[in-house]
Amino acid sequence: MTTTLDRDLPGTDRSGEGAAAPELRPMWEQVALYLFVILPFAGLIGGIAYAASGNGISLLDVVLSIVFFAFAGHGITIGFHRYFTHGSFKASRPLRVGLAIAGSMAVQGPMIRWVADHRKHHAFSDREGDPHSPWRYGTSVGALAKGLWWAHTGWLFDREKTPKEKYAPDLTADPDIAFIHKTFPVWTALTLLLPGLLGYLLTGFTWHGAWTAFLWAGLVRVFLLHHVTWSVNSICHVVGRRPFATRDKSTNNWPLAVVSMGESWHNLHHAEPTSARHGVDRGQLDSSAAIIRGFERLGWASDVRWPNEERLAKKRVASS
Repeated sequence: MTTTLDRDLPGTDRSGEGAAAPELRPMWEQVALYLFVILPFAGLIGGIAYAASGNGISLLDVVLSIVFFAFAGHGITIGFHRYFTHGSFKASRPLRVGLAIAGSMAVQGPMIRWVADHRKHHAFSDREGDPHSPWRYGTSVGALAKGLWWAHTGWLFDREKTPKEKYAPDLTADPDIAFIHKTFPVWTALTLLLPGLLGYLLTGFTWHGAWTAFLWAGLVRVFLLHHVTWSVNSICHVVGRRPFATRDKSTNNWPLAVVSMGESWHNLHHAEPTSARHGVDRGQLDSSAAIIRGFERLGWASDVRWPNEERLAKKRVASS
């Protein structure tokens, strides 16, 4: 179900797909993708082994992990997703740049590529052309298991790239955003090294403090944030409730609400893609929406597209 607001966004054109030869990733980019997935996983194994060897996990490591998880995670949910992809609000230039940097520090790929992939997902959600539908291979148990793997991680290694000139022309033409996109390696290095630097300083200049902070607030935090985001692509198109009518199989999944910062109210998001709030019913936690409200009150965000109760009522499934 495509709303009028969704049709107004760049990159939602469904025509002409496949008319030109697909753009393929160069081999160096494929290698970088493998490192991007494998290194945080290696960090998780290393962190667990190091903690189990008697070193444990310090309170500082926990605090730094939570802070960096929330900072980069909201950069994805508020910045890359609700703002840059769907235009849920207008932002001042400092906020716009800050959100682009924060999202880049989640290490989920250069931002224009992220936005282009997600706009294409909405244009073809759970149909042919969707970059990461778990229903890609069919509805049998085996096909769905294979599809869940594809939607969660496998699609990242597809050599065919979403053309950013088609799906994100507004961002490719923005000098600030184009610069942040091109300097993605810098933000990747910063998000991994900064926790270690803070650990070094806050433990009285100890290398042990730097090492454990790098492991837990750097690599392990990136690993966890990757899989939370990927779970919205996979789990939230298979498991959960569907209180709103959509043309796809998007679901609301409450167990993921806190760690996904409100993104797991995914059925509502597909019913109203430009809404700044995804958790619209009582008790549905959505920290991203709360922060957007704060930006609005500070005057940093304007023209926020909050849910319209009349529109939602028309889309609500009677049995819900």
